[in-house]
Formats: sequence, structure tokens, C-alpha cells
Amino acid sequence: MSSPFTKPHMLKPLPLRMALAGSGLLLATLSAPASAAEDASVVFSAPPWPGVTMKTEIASEVFEALGYSPSTRQLGAQITYEGMSLGEVDAFLAAWLPAQSNMYDAAMEKGTLVDMGNNVEGARLGFAVPGYVAEAGVTSNEDLDKPEFADKFEKTIYSIEIGSGSSEIVNKAVDGDIYGLGDWDLKESSTPGMLATVANSSKSKEWILFVGWTPHWMNIEYDMVFLDDPDDMWGPGGGASDVKTLANKAWSEAHPNATRLLDQLAFSSDDQSALIYGYGKEEKPQEEVAGEWMKANPAKVKAWLEGVTTRDGEPAWPAVKEALGLPEA
Repeated sequence: MSSPFTKPHMLKPLPLRMALAGSGLLLATLSAPASAAEDASVVFSAPPWPGVTMKTEIASEVFEALGYSPSTRQLGAQITYEGMSLGEVDAFLAAWLPAQSNMYDAAMEKGTLVDMGNNVEGARLGFAVPGYVAEAGVTSNEDLDKPEFADKFEKTIYSIEIGSGSSEIVNKAVDGDIYGLGDWDLKESSTPGMLATVANSSKSKEWILFVGWTPHWMNIEYDMVFLDDPDDMWGPGGGASDVKTLANKAWSEAHPNATRLLDQLAFSSDDQSALIYGYGKEEKPQEEVAGEWMKANPAKVKAWLEGVTTRDGEPAWPAVKEALGLPEA
């Protein structure tokens, strides 16, 4: 769920053709030597997902406090990878793996991206059911197509946007008849559309199988259970996911200070679920949610800034603390 972007560092969504058009915006950035003062520009991509919207908002406010000029383009994941490879996007905080493995692998093979590792710990992606369905005996993907259960689901799977990494995984499972899902129907819609169906089904205690993930406000709002995945349909570790920070390689080399901040930016799954709940469920402005979280977690913000300076070379924490009105850590 998105909201109007009202701050200077948040831009309205661009048409894809315009978003990938060479604007010259990054030419000066990419040609600047790493030893010189870093160019102020930091261009993020944030698909219309509440989690990455909030992480990007927080990162942007910190960068702005350090003297940078962050901006955000609202692009889908596939276009984001293309934009980063072309140097039109600098950073991306929502590289979900293995769900985006095809896009990630293709982009990394070009040698134009830097992988800075996870920015969320405890992420997971997989099939989920309401708690009352799990209590009735459905605790594993192997249970789904059992005769006593399949009809209660009407052999239907609910997922999010067509072309998303998670929907690609489910489509492959149906096509490959994994867990006996070959004759099941996949209904793909938007994330809000899928979760509205989950909410309605939960109220009436109807059976529903849907694509769930954490961090997200669904884990706070609903009594939901992730199903075991013995065949690793969702990847190893029971659907455990990496949520990585990626950056354009040339931009990263020209911006060592900004890169250090991005490399150290990290949230727990509970942190991000709370951010997503405030923005995506309670529909508070993203600036309000970000400000409240940072004021409640100054030590975490301070930890991100270890070894980081302002663009003028001053210590980062005092500048950020003053600019964002944070309490002492």
C-alpha cells in the first residue's frame, strides 16, 4: 500500500520508459573519483511494498541528515535490476532471495552490482494458512493435496502480483506438480487484494492457502502459520529468505562513505514488521512512522553510523542526532 510522496527525497512513480531513459543524472556521480568529496546524489528504487518503502524512507532521512540528496523511484523489481545495471539506480534494499534469484543471478553475472548482504534478519517466504487450518491438520505442504483437505481449499492458491518472485515460484510448482499442486488454481492479484481475501476468509473461518512472508504486518494482524516445506520448494531452510542490499558497483566505488552506511544498515524481522504495520496497516505517513521508530531506537541508528561521516567529513552521529531530533543512544 503506497501513499503520496511529499518529501523532496521521495519522487512520484515514473513511467518505465522515462525511468530507464538516460537522464545524465548519474554521469557526474559515476565519473567522480572515490578520493574526492562524494557526489550528493543517492538514487534508490523502492517497489510499492511497505517494507522497502519504510527502509528506504529511513535510509533517505539519515542520508539527508549527512548532507546527501537522496531520491526514490518507484519501480518494479525487474526494472530495478535493469536500472541498477545501467547506472540509473544506485541502491536497492529489497533483493529477496531465493524469490528473485533469476533476476539477481542475471544482474550479478554482468559484474555491475555489489551485494552488501542482508539488511533484515529472520525473513521467511512460503505457503501460509490460518491457525485454525493448521489445527485441523495442515502443517506441511505435503498435506495440501490430501483428499480430506484439498477440497476445503477448493484447490486454490492465492498469491500476489503476476511476475513477482513468489508468484514465479508458485507457477513453477503448479507446472511441475510439486506437492500434487498440478491441478490447483493460482489466483494472482495485488498484495492488498490477496490480504483482503485472507481477512475475509479468516472472519468466516473458511480455508485459504496463501503466500505469506515475514517481515510484514500480516504476521501481527493475522493468526497465521507457515507450512513446512520438505522439498525446499521455497528454497533451503524452510523458506528462510535473504533480504539483501544491492548497489551499482561504479556508484559504490565512487561513494565509499555512503556505501559504508548502506552496508551497516540492518533491521530485525520484528523491527520491519512494526514499521510495515504502522505504514501499511495503520496507514500513517511514512515520515511519521520512520521518525517514531528512529526516536525509539537511537542505538540502532547510531550503530549504522560507525565509521561514517557527513559529506563534509564530520562525525555522523552528532549530525544525524541533531537533524532528526533523536535522543541520546
